[in-house]
Amino acid sequence: MIRLENVCKLYNQGQHNEVRAIWELSLQLAPNQITVFRGPSGSGKSTLLALIGCLTRPTRGRIWLEGELLSNLPERFMTQVRRETFGFIFQRFNLIRGMTVLENLLVPAYPLAPPYSRLRARAMELLHQFRLADRAHNKAEWLSGGEAQRTAICRALINDPKILIADEPTANLDRQLSREFMGYLEGLQAEGKTVLISSHDPLVFERPGIARIVALCDGRLCLKEE
Repeated sequence: MIRLENVCKLYNQGQHNEVRAIWELSLQLAPNQITVFRGPSGSGKSTLLALIGCLTRPTRGRIWLEGELLSNLPERFMTQVRRETFGFIFQRFNLIRGMTVLENLLVPAYPLAPPYSRLRARAMELLHQFRLADRAHNKAEWLSGGEAQRTAICRALINDPKILIADEPTANLDRQLSREFMGYLEGLQAEGKTVLISSHDPLVFERPGIARIVALCDGRLCLKEE
């Protein structure tokens, strides 16, 4: 269970150009399901995912994960929770150019210092699962859009996170790749993962596997949630 209580996120607080990205937002999210945060650009979707995923702190308010208060943790403990609990898929995938597919997968796991042989075996297992084993030693910039997408999923899964966060994941994909991507996420949810997605793409929020749609307007919950 993820719980947010009166969460606010302000940028440039107290200045003439202050921005209220999230404002007095309270919300509970059930585990082991797919939740989509829906809203136009600037509605606060990406900021909300960053707050939940411990990428940034709220200006005010509290965030709990499975009964543990996250928002007041010291930075090093918050970093540890982020590494061990969350996997991230970014809009433009953020693969590191000049590094191979395999190397891109290994990077998020290095801070946890697992034995290299076990880590490499885990990475290759994921690459086989997502039909990328023959691309393991290819540079990231040589990948097609679909291959880059699947590599990003593998990288997000390398630390076996409980919660997968995808921020506008279909924004740069065609409709066929978007359908494939959602199929992958639905498969991961069926394996017990909690999946949180931000999107304004109907192909995402009209999928039958979506358990809940949370609509955002100007950093707040819309009056009518779907």
